[in-house]
Amino acid sequence: MTVRELAQQAKAASGKLAITSTKTRNDALLAMADALLSAAPEILAANAEDVKNAMLSGVKASYIDRLTLNQSRIEGMAGGLQKVAMLPDPIGRSDSVFVHQNGMRIEKRRVPLGVVGIIYEARPNVTADAIALCIKSGNACVLRGGSEAIRSNSTICDVLSSAAEQNGIPAGAIQLLRDTDRAAASEMMKLTGLIDVLIPRGGAGLIKSVVQQATVPVIETGSGVCHVYIDESADIKMATDIIENAKCSRPSVCNAAETLLVHANIASAALPEIAQRLTNRGVELRCDLRSKAFMPGSIDATEEDWSTEYGDLILSVKVVNSLSDAVQHIETYGTHHSDAIVTSSYSAAEQFQNEVNSAAVYVNASTRYTDGEEFGFGAEIGISTQKLHARGPMGLNELTTVKYAIRGTGQIR
Repeated sequence: MTVRELAQQAKAASGKLAITSTKTRNDALLAMADALLSAAPEILAANAEDVKNAMLSGVKASYIDRLTLNQSRIEGMAGGLQKVAMLPDPIGRSDSVFVHQNGMRIEKRRVPLGVVGIIYEARPNVTADAIALCIKSGNACVLRGGSEAIRSNSTICDVLSSAAEQNGIPAGAIQLLRDTDRAAASEMMKLTGLIDVLIPRGGAGLIKSVVQQATVPVIETGSGVCHVYIDESADIKMATDIIENAKCSRPSVCNAAETLLVHANIASAALPEIAQRLTNRGVELRCDLRSKAFMPGSIDATEEDWSTEYGDLILSVKVVNSLSDAVQHIETYGTHHSDAIVTSSYSAAEQFQNEVNSAAVYVNASTRYTDGEEFGFGAEIGISTQKLHARGPMGLNELTTVKYAIRGTGQIR
């Protein structure tokens, strides 16, 4: 089936899906979660083939981590479907009601976007998350995952779409583009009138490609050059714990820290301890001249390092003279994703949160919390770093738009 035919089927299903009941969608999601768990052996077998082929192609370990599924991750995917089913339904919700002076009632209601296209890299769990959020928000979806995960994604999609259709979701509402040729993805980006919005989820290269090629409206999810800034008043143990978690807990994801900034007044006390903790975890430290003096075993950072999303156990480190210098560095090199300050100063915390122009700005907490589930959304479709329509973790509300429902008694203007 061609890309256009897949999108046409999704478009036809979207109108029917938009008017399904909350109960129908919730019951379908719960049945889909059960089906995913039942099909775990089949999914893991498909994923093992994907992982084997990726390893033979020589991709780096962080990429393999994103691609790999295990029983725990499948249970997490199923849990995400269940959590989304339990969330309040955004469809039909009234945002506001205005009564005109002539008696007309003007209501602003939440409605689905229609057909959501999602292009993403080799993370099969995104397939389940995307489907869950689209079904709950009444949207049909057209998915295009990374070619390295085609077996995993195909199996997951088959399992979920079959369970969905058996439980009241219109046939065709869940579509997966199985043609791994780049030309097919390029065609998908230009299906104006069939796909209502396109969401790229992946590294900077993927996002740039979609933004430049697409004629379909795009919600830009950004790469994560995330920073942790240690202020001069910071508790050093807290700072060490936070940067270790932000860098090491899962370095391949977009909310992992890539740059550590340290105030000059605390550098000599904080950096040796941080260096020991991070090198024990296998982190390569790329330092400016001043930080290198306090971090044994580090290497020189280049200008390119400050704007690089490593997705790996690599961290760039810089000593700054002030909080303002830290903010300026973040604004110059960051991607407006997630940035954190560690401080004991209320005024420093306020200044950082007010001046750093990112989707998520933390005080005394790890950047790793920028996640739809952690923010109470159940799951997410991506982390938006733009300012129009959606910003930060995109959950159900961000997959809706509005219509105005007006009721009168014969009013004319």
